[in-house]
Amino acid sequence: MTPFLLSKRWSVFLMVAVGVFLSTMDSSMINVALPSIMRSFGTTLPQTEWVVLIYLLTITISLLFWGRMGDRVGKGSVYLIGMLVFTGGSLACFLSTTLGQLVFFRFLQALGAAMMMSTGPAIIKRVFPVGQLGMALGLIGIATSVGLMSGPVISGFLIHAYSWRAIFLVTVPVSLMAFVYGWLFLLPLLPSRNNRKKRQAPFDWLGMSLWTGMITLAVLLSTHHTGVSLRILLVEGGLVFFFLLYFVKVELKQQEPLFPLSLFRTRSYGIAIFCAALSFTVLFVVLILMPFYLDYILGLSVKQIGFVMMAVPVSVFIVSPMSGYLYDRIGARFLTTSGLGLSACSLMLLCFLSVDSSAIAVAWRLMLLGAGQALFLSPNSASVLEKIRHDQTGVSSGMLATARNFGMLAGVSLAGLVFGLIFSHISGGLDLKNFQQDQVPNFMYALQVTLSLTAGLSIFGAFLSGLRGEGRAEGKEVGEG
Repeated sequence: MTPFLLSKRWSVFLMVAVGVFLSTMDSSMINVALPSIMRSFGTTLPQTEWVVLIYLLTITISLLFWGRMGDRVGKGSVYLIGMLVFTGGSLACFLSTTLGQLVFFRFLQALGAAMMMSTGPAIIKRVFPVGQLGMALGLIGIATSVGLMSGPVISGFLIHAYSWRAIFLVTVPVSLMAFVYGWLFLLPLLPSRNNRKKRQAPFDWLGMSLWTGMITLAVLLSTHHTGVSLRILLVEGGLVFFFLLYFVKVELKQQEPLFPLSLFRTRSYGIAIFCAALSFTVLFVVLILMPFYLDYILGLSVKQIGFVMMAVPVSVFIVSPMSGYLYDRIGARFLTTSGLGLSACSLMLLCFLSVDSSAIAVAWRLMLLGAGQALFLSPNSASVLEKIRHDQTGVSSGMLATARNFGMLAGVSLAGLVFGLIFSHISGGLDLKNFQQDQVPNFMYALQVTLSLTAGLSIFGAFLSGLRGEGRAEGKEVGEG
């Protein structure tokens, strides 16, 4: 790292933080808007979920590809082009008039978001010294929380004043200005590419195809469960398992694999990646289902729902800097284990919500969930990136982002699958779009069972995270021969 680059690290940090802010604000706005979108198009919950699912599916599939491209052609270039693509996708979503158009334009938007997500943390590592990495990622956590925090409120006001389409327009001016500034002034500061010859190995297109097929089939299996025979479900499940086995076999033989399984030889690395996915699975089950509870059961307005859902990012905003600061001093294991444990406690408390609960009762439980996520996220990310060689930061950054978005994807799918199956079973085959007041007990039962199962996942994650190494003093770099 050159002294000049080090001196410009905060300008580069700001560029990355803007992208994180925009992408997280977008995701929190769309969660609040789901009930409105479902009413607008008269669609079922599984159909409406695709507005979220296509975004997460596209990001999950393409993150590792863009991480590799960042290593080859330059992380700064991939990041800024991604910001431009994200802007175009947002504008197209605003102009969409059908659910099919909206889903397609969300796909375009997700491509840009994936380019930013896969390279952002790697850029942060490139410009910050090791002793400040936890602090920098903690500050990125602030950008994440501000985006999540402002998203529900902005979404609520825009939907109330205009319509759900307006939520996609608000990010366009900011992202355009950030792109122009970054392209003109910050891109020249970053190394353009990795010139090591071994990085020019052919791209792993077979691995990419298998990864895409496996994830897509798994999502289809979780969202198209109603009206499908058990035999078809078993066949689809078998295909997913086949893709998984063949994918692992292919990746072990590749010179430069899409999914570098060799990195998982280090226990702490594998645990960190898996727990990252698990934490976001837990978070997104709550983020998907709670707006429906606040709307259908408590009868809150869209603006009120936005304020209640702010509880999660508010606590992230408060706790995340402290979490990054503590990581630089005590390592990851205690913080990540405590964070997932606190998330489990919040989920168990959410199970005790009733038809008479107040908005405040919901909000303080969500604040506990946000605090647990904040305690976990920054130390977990830093524990992965700190011990990775510079030539592996792109793919490792992509791995982290893939794990997070796979967790989001799993959370959305799990929420729809478990809640949908239980609600349909006890209500005589009804979908959530057919909800009437006499279905309130069925809704509450399905919600409580889903949240209880999710709390179990968080407890398992806390146990697993406690098995990792001590963090900063583990020895040689991951991937070192």
